[in-house]
Amino acid sequence: MDVIAVKNLCKSFGKGTSRRNALKNISFAIAEGSMTALIGPDGAGKTTLLRLLAGILQPDSGTVRVLSHTLPRDALQLQAKAGYMPQRFGLYENLTVEENLTLFADLHNIPGNMRKARFDALLAMTALGPFRTRRAGQLSGGMKQKLGLACTLIHPPQVLLLDEASVGVDPISRRELWSIIRQQVVREQVTVLLSTAYMDEAERCDHVILLHEGEILAQGSPSQLIAPMEGHSFLLEEISTAPRTLQSQISRLPGVVDTAIQGDGLRIVMEKDEVPPLPMNLASKPVAARLEDTFVSLLFNRSAHHSVPLPEGTGAAGNDAAVVEVKSLYRYFGAFAAVKNVSFSVHRGEIFGLLGANGAGKSTTFRMLCGLLPASSGTLRVAGANLRTGSAAARARIGYVSQKFSLYGALSVEQNLSFFASVYGLQNYRKRGRIAWALEELELKDYLAMNAAELPLGYKQRLALACALMHEPSILFLDEPTSGVDPLARREFWARVNALAQGGTTCLVTTHFMEEAEYCDRLVLMSLGEVLAEGTPSEIKGRARRADQPNPSMEDAFISLVEAHESVSRRAS
Repeated sequence: MDVIAVKNLCKSFGKGTSRRNALKNISFAIAEGSMTALIGPDGAGKTTLLRLLAGILQPDSGTVRVLSHTLPRDALQLQAKAGYMPQRFGLYENLTVEENLTLFADLHNIPGNMRKARFDALLAMTALGPFRTRRAGQLSGGMKQKLGLACTLIHPPQVLLLDEASVGVDPISRRELWSIIRQQVVREQVTVLLSTAYMDEAERCDHVILLHEGEILAQGSPSQLIAPMEGHSFLLEEISTAPRTLQSQISRLPGVVDTAIQGDGLRIVMEKDEVPPLPMNLASKPVAARLEDTFVSLLFNRSAHHSVPLPEGTGAAGNDAAVVEVKSLYRYFGAFAAVKNVSFSVHRGEIFGLLGANGAGKSTTFRMLCGLLPASSGTLRVAGANLRTGSAAARARIGYVSQKFSLYGALSVEQNLSFFASVYGLQNYRKRGRIAWALEELELKDYLAMNAAELPLGYKQRLALACALMHEPSILFLDEPTSGVDPLARREFWARVNALAQGGTTCLVTTHFMEEAEYCDRLVLMSLGEVLAEGTPSEIKGRARRADQPNPSMEDAFISLVEAHESVSRRAS
């Protein structure tokens, strides 16, 4: 039985010449008790489709039926049977966990005699029981997402619509969220439709729909979508040079669709079923295809692909000069130590990663390094300046891209660039030159007059990076810059970061995509405010190697090391 049936669905926004088709003649059906993933580039129409299925938007044409209800006509009747969790779930941060649940129970008219049992079940399922009296604003990102999901499930739904539910959460929280979602499908026979930027999440679903520019490009089971790519994927191992350096070269070879760092090697995807044309001293072996290969391959000829030019160097790359020095760093919020005795250094031209679970203290450390938050004690030196006494001098040499992109949504792309150029003291000829550079190199010309709030997420990311680079900083801070961004946009972003590092710019990055951590020269892994491990990606993974896990991935290492540390800390306390 089909729980969701969509036929010839069309939806557009805007009027006249600015009218944009968000969905074009979409048709599909979803079976009861199944899990379906929506994937696609930014702006493909995933959120629009979910909002139409939730009865929030009205279609221009076509039919939408959910649980035998015709939408939008029967939207009110559907609300009692469907749960919808948008990208930015509206928790009330001044209310406690239990008060948020109570508010949503009121909104859904849950009888008082049913609430205790329902609350207890949801708090146990999400492991939020010990935090029921904590304010939502004081929860970590992963805990907020779990509370948002609990509020969505406050009335047991028959259909669950999730828009990027795992965006911005660490691997442990992501695994916990997926356990909850899978529980709903298996135990409660809930039909789930979710959008995701994680291809490994889509591979766990029964059905996958790939959207591109408002149209269905492909759909089927993960195995059906992966099958055409068998024989196209290869792994290049035992590389003597840095994988990210070699990646830039191989990505330009004829027939190469995709290159991605995988462990200590390089994964190569070919357009055809053929061996990569590698130099004589390099050899690759065939490996099994994956859904991400299909995603990239299908979009390869439909998207604009550009080589990322190397910028002019701001200093010699990869020398021994420490441009960031952190010693015995502490940060207290009241009596709570968010950062405890953290020490590390970063060298010129390095890509340095700061990893950790939500609430580990990495974003707090980042904000102190950028001069946005004062340290309680310890030494912080950035670009030769002591941040505790000369933060203004350091900030002049720093570029910062936050995870929520500090753009002015009501200003156009051009106005944002002009504003940030002025903030950094650029005037006249230099200001015009840098704005022209940003529009050209980050391919923003076609969006010049569009307000930042209306940009697709990938273009918001580009604009944020352009604004951070306006004054040609020698150090670039990137705080979860690819959160929620699709695989193609992530690849383009990392190509730019690699180019900047090769040009001598020092890049510090936080990320929850563990595959991205492989692009870093060195990493610090934080847990509960402390440095848990430091070293190259290979050294970090080596610490998690054991008999039952001989070749751990970065995600395996993250989960293993953090869970072991947190369990020891809990026993000690």
